[in-house]
Amino acid sequence: MTTAHPPTPGTALWVHAHPSRSSLNGRLFREGVRALSADREVVTSDLYAQGFDPVLDPRALSGGSPGAAPGERTGGPAGLADLLGDAHARGRLPADVVGEQAKLARAELLVLQFPLWWYGPPAILKGWFDRVLTAGFAFGDLDPELGVPRRYGDGGLAGRRALVVVTAGEDAGSIGPRGVSGDLESLLFPLTHGVLWYVGVEPLDLHVVHDADALGAAGVEREVERLARRLRTLDAEPGRPYRRLRDGDYRDTRALRADLLPGRTDLGIHRLPAG
Repeated sequence: MTTAHPPTPGTALWVHAHPSRSSLNGRLFREGVRALSADREVVTSDLYAQGFDPVLDPRALSGGSPGAAPGERTGGPAGLADLLGDAHARGRLPADVVGEQAKLARAELLVLQFPLWWYGPPAILKGWFDRVLTAGFAFGDLDPELGVPRRYGDGGLAGRRALVVVTAGEDAGSIGPRGVSGDLESLLFPLTHGVLWYVGVEPLDLHVVHDADALGAAGVEREVERLARRLRTLDAEPGRPYRRLRDGDYRDTRALRADLLPGRTDLGIHRLPAG
């Protein structure tokens, strides 16, 4: 069973995934946390600095069942989500995962900050998702009235918003809607929709720093101030929610109903219409 985790108002968790404190990301992290702390209680997870292990511990995969081998639980083999859900229910998750879950359960705002490496987040952040967003904590139940899974806009982490801060080495054209590298919104759909929205967290518009490798001193200062300015006005920002699974837009097949935006197959069909 998934436990709902109502956030504490005025709190934030900032997850930072870059190995160098002297980098642009390191500067944005420090200055961003300082700016956000002006009107929120902010805790951080500096994944490289704290030596977070992104690899699943095989001992967690027994679900805490005595004598069970990794990949098994009492009664035979089980899927990974079930195994981690068992470990969560039995209080057998590793201490570092429990600590991260406690920070996330309390936070009203989640900030995820990382450089774009090979068109996605660094592996250490992917490992944080793998280990921290377990069944039983972030997702897992059926809606008793509708009979659909409590995910995609629902679930254990509903009621939160997230800001994704990403630095990219390319300019806005090459990583834009018609760019040779693909549209950044689409490249990060697996994160904004497949991770955040899946567990009920509503993502805000991406905060992107383009040409990150070519910024001079003046450019760095400009980006630091732009981020601080954005953070000061977050509470006034409208959300950009995706469609919720429970609202019937994906009835029966979990493909978008044929009568909604017919003929379109782009990822934008999963956003709710503006207004």
